[in-house]
Amino acid sequence: MPQERLYIVTYDISDSKRLRHVFKAMKGYGHWLQLSVFQCRLTLRRRINMATCLEDIIQSSKDHILILDLGPADKVNLHVESLGKGYEMPTRQATII
Repeated sequence: MPQERLYIVTYDISDSKRLRHVFKAMKGYGHWLQLSVFQCRLTLRRRINMATCLEDIIQSSKDHILILDLGPADKVNLHVESLGKGYEMPTRQATII
């Protein structure tokens, strides 16, 4: 089984139509955490697919996406400090298609 890595993806999209397209695309790759922030567990192939998909949507001269690689997903012990509204860590569950 290919190794998954944990990523935080955040984006700043200048056009509302492209923003909606990026958000919809990201829902297929990870868990929505906050506004323009997703947490993703991805194999290398899925990460490349995600980046290619996002590059097809954005305008590189106007939009900005950051993909933060936190390391091997099964070895990352993610600690999140939340101020203000409550925060609940995404749980991993099987999806039947």
